Amino acid sequence: MENMIRLPDDETLSKLSEFYKVFGDYTRVKLLCNLRQGEMCVQDIADSIGMTQSAVSHQLRILKGMSLVTGRRDGKTVFYSLADDHIAVILDMGLEHINE
Repeated sequence: MENMIRLPDDETLSKLSEFYKVFGDYTRVKLLCNLRQGEMCVQDIADSIGMTQSAVSHQLRILKGMSLVTGRRDGKTVFYSLADDHIAVILDMGLEHINE
């Protein structure tokens, strides 16, 4: 039994669960896939996924709160992108899994 993998503690498991819940929303996944192509402003995201700026901003707040996206201000415009390469890898792994 020395090769048993230790489970993470409850707090870590809870955070992991919350992390994956974000990926359980179609709109957020669609938004993340769009950002996988590169940096975009709210209007460009809204146009590409057929949503209002307000709805996109709401989803971006959630994604930013979970550290999945980041924003860069250029004058009055904020450009959003995936927070790091891990997010793209997670999306790619999910797509690979469902396409097997």
